[in-house]
Amino acid sequence: MKAPLRRKNLFLFDLDGVFYKGKESRAKIGGTIAVQALRKMDKALYVLTNNSTDSVETVHSRLIEFDIPVRRDEVLTSALLTAEYLRKKYGKVTYYLVGEDGLDIEMRKQGHIRTKGERADFVVVGLDRSVTYEKLDHAARLARGGAGIVATHVSRLYMYKSGPAMASGPLVRAIEYASSKRATVIGKPSPLMFDIALDRAGVGKEEAIMVGDQLDTDIDGASRAGIDSVLVTSGIDREVKGRRVLAVLPNVDSIVGLF
Repeated sequence: MKAPLRRKNLFLFDLDGVFYKGKESRAKIGGTIAVQALRKMDKALYVLTNNSTDSVETVHSRLIEFDIPVRRDEVLTSALLTAEYLRKKYGKVTYYLVGEDGLDIEMRKQGHIRTKGERADFVVVGLDRSVTYEKLDHAARLARGGAGIVATHVSRLYMYKSGPAMASGPLVRAIEYASSKRATVIGKPSPLMFDIALDRAGVGKEEAIMVGDQLDTDIDGASRAGIDSVLVTSGIDREVKGRRVLAVLPNVDSIVGLF
């Protein structure tokens, strides 16, 4: 075990359920020891999170408050990558938002223009804890009228402080079903998010490893991208259920024992 892990040069960490849990009231799980150890070994790392409710700045400041020494440019959120994807592929677009402030902030930073009217280039979907039937219906009508659908991710659950809570996947599926259209998905388990991280780090997939708490996003997503993974049981899933992983650990900081 130790030799394969020592040869890894890029470590990708999920956020919720790995470093901390809960959105409204967060509790630290770990991360300080793991990140400090990787710094000493001169390993590259990214936080690769499906979080779409917070801006990159908010996520980074929270990590610093928890004494987890991650740099701002090492935080890759699904909100950031969704906004960048649209800008690179289509330029500046108009969008109807089913989501929260963090996603809106990242979209506006890329020059995209939010609309609440009858026309939009894209319906952009993230976790929305204030969602209404009216909002979902309007999104579906826009999609039926020609707007594309771009989803930050399609996770079923995220790790709330008191346990698993519904994520944005069910919202995306509702809009898809009502519009008879499929969304372009940016975040895990889509290989796109992993490919972006590999490209930014300048490493091959065999040099990377994903550390996450969810089988259907972190572990399955890494597998689709050809990347090895480690499951931590501090979040959603406790067993690998037939998946191939390098290790199952109780806490992210336990990874230092594998070098």
